[in-house]
Amino acid sequence: MLQLAKLLHHKGFHVTFVDIEYNHKRLLKSRGPNSLDGLPPSDADVSQDIPSLAESLPKTCLVPLCNLITKLNDTSSSNVPPVTCIAADGCMSFALDAADKFGIPCVMFWTPSACGFMSVMHFRHFVERGLVPLKDASYLTNGYLETVIDWIPGMKNIRLKDIPSFVRTTDENDIMFNFFICETKPIFPMQRKN
Repeated sequence: MLQLAKLLHHKGFHVTFVDIEYNHKRLLKSRGPNSLDGLPPSDADVSQDIPSLAESLPKTCLVPLCNLITKLNDTSSSNVPPVTCIAADGCMSFALDAADKFGIPCVMFWTPSACGFMSVMHFRHFVERGLVPLKDASYLTNGYLETVIDWIPGMKNIRLKDIPSFVRTTDENDIMFNFFICETKPIFPMQRKN
């Protein structure tokens, strides 16, 4: 996403890059304190709990994003042009709600490989077909992961074990598996919750 922002800026776009504090600190640590505007450097050596992040993002980020857009659009207190488009990570569908609120377009940019993206996009079909959640932990070793997946468009000769590992869960409430189902709902607009 940072490379995309740099390319857009290079082409003359005014870009406001919004990131979570954890990633911001890691960028500062790797590139130095003068490489980015924003928070001062702090301890970035702490591991981030990805399931907690996945659970938190959809619940907590819409309001701060809307507040930031409102602040940037306030011409009386800002020297920047108004926000005219949002380019968001594909796993941040709350940005679509912010774009709707402000009447601006939103482009979702998915960073995984095409194969990974197509797999994740069809996670809901794994549930509908009864393939996931796994019945129990023995399904990880009993040959079940050799099940052929021949119904994802553009993907041939793949097995369940070739799909991103989030499908290897026995928990129907698995945070990461369900996070990806929810985040891909905008791809299937009829199923997107408002």
